Amino acid sequence: MESTAFALRNIVSVQDLSNEQVMDLIKSAQAFKRGEKADLPERPRFAANMFFEDSTRTHTSFAVAEGRLGMNVIELSPEHSSIKKGETLADTFLTLDALGVDTLVIRHKADDYYLPLLDLQEELNLNIHLLNGGDGRGQHPSQCLLDLMTIYEEFNHFDGLHVAIVGDIKNSRVARSNAQLLTQLGATVSFSGPEYWYDPSFSSFGEFVPLDDLVEKVDVMMLLRVQHERHNAEEASEQQFSATDYHEKYGINQARYDRLPEQAIICHPGPINRDVEFASELVTAPKSRYVQQMHNGVFMRMAMLEAVMHD
Repeated sequence: MESTAFALRNIVSVQDLSNEQVMDLIKSAQAFKRGEKADLPERPRFAANMFFEDSTRTHTSFAVAEGRLGMNVIELSPEHSSIKKGETLADTFLTLDALGVDTLVIRHKADDYYLPLLDLQEELNLNIHLLNGGDGRGQHPSQCLLDLMTIYEEFNHFDGLHVAIVGDIKNSRVARSNAQLLTQLGATVSFSGPEYWYDPSFSSFGEFVPLDDLVEKVDVMMLLRVQHERHNAEEASEQQFSATDYHEKYGINQARYDRLPEQAIICHPGPINRDVEFASELVTAPKSRYVQQMHNGVFMRMAMLEAVMHD
């Protein structure tokens, strides 16, 4: 396959990507989806994956993408690494570079965990490339880019689309990454869900609107998982979460599904809390793109890996 029109040293935040780079990544991912091959110099390549938080889609998708690119995949469990002995993440990064690892994918519970690693990379001119598999409530570039790929496949543009991001916004790195890139690409973004899980900092990207005022107006309904693991004890106690109440007030049930415009699609980053954000019987309904998103994730992550390896 003809290589992407640019090279990136790392992909850690969507804030670092221009519109041209986003579109190049989408086009590259679509080419991989058509069966085209990567254009990389032939030599042994090694990818390490280190996930400090549980993951099915992102972790497995990166591993499959690395395998499709012919990379040797190294799974590093934090629980069975020298981090358990007190080694810093920066020293792990330094070690993997010294051992000849080409790319490192990390998911971490801390926001901006990658900043000291980038400083070290710059200071010592390390050869290893870093891909952010998600940091705390911060960024999730690969999920954002696969979401954009899925939306682009549907509409062939972003400018003028109306995207609603609904749910646990305050705790969602998916919400932040998508809001940033979608508005940058010309889409109109609205937010909805429980007001106690809304962060006013999102107001720079769009308005907060009651869900039932949005349903008939959107092109994309982007649902977010309720992230109980990020709610502190006080929040959990105050809100007294009820799955039934949440689904009734903020979920996509059959009645709301039927009110969506004909062209509208529903996205969800997964894992889905069935009958909470999304009625179980609608997860694979005609307007849902949940399975397509997961499928596209492999090809987008291939495009991201290829882009950094062209550096």
